[in-house]
This record gives sequence, structure tokens and C-alpha cells, in this order.
Amino acid sequence: MAPDNKRRPLPQGEQFFTPGATGLRKSVEQRSAVPMTFLFTQVPRWVAPAVLVILLLVGFAVANPLGGVAVLPVIAFIGWLAYLSWPSLGLGGKLLRVVMLTFLVLLVATRFGAF
Repeated sequence: MAPDNKRRPLPQGEQFFTPGATGLRKSVEQRSAVPMTFLFTQVPRWVAPAVLVILLLVGFAVANPLGGVAVLPVIAFIGWLAYLSWPSLGLGGKLLRVVMLTFLVLLVATRFGAF
């Protein structure tokens, strides 16, 4: 079987980009298209969640700056997805993302000795 046959199809949807987006949002969405397409079609489905969980567990287990450094990619990934999905979210979804990012930032701050 050729590698092209193992690719997953892109998810169904009306539009990939936010309608009428300008400025920063349009730029971020356009620059995110290639990594997002690669991540969701070329990499096995279990890789991204597994790596994020491992990094988060290291952040919880290691109580020094190394634990904080391990959580930084998790914050970046969740922040990136939250930014991209923000226009289509309801109040509950937005609140959940803000709470999660706040929790992770506080976790990193504790690992760097802020509290």
C-alpha cells in the first residue's frame, strides 16, 4: 500500500477559514493551515494527544523549572487551538478554554517559583 493511501481525509465542514476575517486572525489562520493539515492527516491520531499528556504529566510530576518547560508546549498548542476555534464557540466553550489556559499558566508559574 502506498503512503498516500494511508492519509486520512480532511474533516467535512462548510469553511476552513473564518468568514470575513482580516488582519491578525486571517494571517494566523493561513499560516496554521499547513501545520494543522499535516498534524490531522499525516501524523497518526494518537501521537498529538499522547505527547501532550506525557508533557503534562511531566509538568505535574517534576516540581522544578523543567516541569514548567514541559508544560509550555501544551499551553502553546491549546492556546493555538483555542484562538483558531474562538469565533465558533459558545460562552461555555470560551469559558472552558480560558479556565484551562489559566490553570496551565498557573502550573508553569508555580514550577518557576512564582508562588
